[in-house]
Amino acid sequence: MSGAPIAPAVTHPPAPALPLPADWRDFFALTKPRVMSLVIFTGLCGLLAAPGHINPVLGFTTVLCIAVAAGGAAALNQWWEADIDALMKRTRERPIPAGRMDRTNARDFGVALSAAAVLVMGLAVGWLAAAILAVSVIYYALVYTVWLKPRTPQNIVIGGGAGAFPPMIGWVAVTGQITLMPVLLFLIIFCWTPPHFWALALFVQTDYAKAGIPMLPVVAGAAATRRQILLYSLVLAPLTLLPWWIGGTGALYGWVAAGLSGLFVALAFRVGLRQAGPDDAMKPEKQLFAYSVLYLFALFAALVADHLMLAR
Repeated sequence: MSGAPIAPAVTHPPAPALPLPADWRDFFALTKPRVMSLVIFTGLCGLLAAPGHINPVLGFTTVLCIAVAAGGAAALNQWWEADIDALMKRTRERPIPAGRMDRTNARDFGVALSAAAVLVMGLAVGWLAAAILAVSVIYYALVYTVWLKPRTPQNIVIGGGAGAFPPMIGWVAVTGQITLMPVLLFLIIFCWTPPHFWALALFVQTDYAKAGIPMLPVVAGAAATRRQILLYSLVLAPLTLLPWWIGGTGALYGWVAAGLSGLFVALAFRVGLRQAGPDDAMKPEKQLFAYSVLYLFALFAALVADHLMLAR
């Protein structure tokens, strides 16, 4: 008995997964709140340590604009690097690679935050501070994220300027001008960034290698990275004392900076001069990374405390 031919089953490729509706926590995560806390703190310290006075409302506005602009730049960073973030264990649960947010929404959110922060800073506080704020956003979102990070192992050295602007912005908001002191505060964070970030990169270098990011440990190896950490730490230590040496601070800041930097260099020596095996847990690198965050908080807190004591 013959029957009608059976048509072959038609198969369709699976439909691409649509992003789940994002909630406020995902938008907040786009701003990298842990990183932003250090940006806000150093910006506030620059404002509090500057000579002169600023209306408390304008001071609050300044710090808020720094925070919002930093969050906007971070959102733009995650919009651009969504494909890379999906390959890295450390970042694959971020809102875009995890499928909780559309990339376009993240981009628009970042642009809106950044533009609003710069505009409010200019109208309420001053256009010089607003211009520096705009430069910091462009530096991080374009110069570092788009250009430097995927192209050169010196990305974090040159890109370190992005995170070094907040104390300068806070200082300029009060004084209305760029002088030697805010430039030194900028340089301190600029030179602090490589040993801080390379210590982290040493124990997450597998992630960077998988994503094709030419971080220094991936390109030059762990031994060369450890030597660079030590070199930058030796440059950073005397640099932190320059505000005291030029008379911009009192002895309290000087002694605290000397003690904190001495310990930083000691930890950097442990990282820079040791020989690590393939199964090493990288404890010295993790210790330096953890201390480097505390170090910057304490250093800038000492700057403010010193200023308040001298102002009495």
